[in-house]
Amino acid sequence: MSKFDELDGFSELHGFWLDDMTVGQKAVTSRTITEAAVEIFGGISGVINPTHFSDDFASKERFGKRIVHGMLTMSHITGTLASKLPGPGCLYMGQTVKFIAPVNIGDTVTTVITITDINPKGNVTLKTDQFVGDKQCVDGEATLWVPARPKK
Repeated sequence: MSKFDELDGFSELHGFWLDDMTVGQKAVTSRTITEAAVEIFGGISGVINPTHFSDDFASKERFGKRIVHGMLTMSHITGTLASKLPGPGCLYMGQTVKFIAPVNIGDTVTTVITITDINPKGNVTLKTDQFVGDKQCVDGEATLWVPARPKK
């Protein structure tokens, strides 16, 4: 049993209910990508491309230096969706993503989530953008299922 199972009902943990959401609603988070995050992500995912780990190798590649895993950056989108908007209780249905610019170790990535459509059956579409400073590095769209508030 987890500490969450001990709570009286699950409403205290739940994020936004479908009927609490509006088109245009936003959530914003920022995280700095550390060397440790890159190493841990590579170990967990099995992505050990030297573009992410070797200064010598990366210096001869397209961007001239090491870059962060695109999916590590993307994981901050999923974290924002799961923790802030819509938050706990939602189910991830799909994601499209375009990596526009590289992210480097030490960069602070700002994730901006914006609701663009709400379907009465629970499907919510959200714009999922990421920036380093004012430069966009990720352009995406997610679809999540969000439950309606339970009837009493």
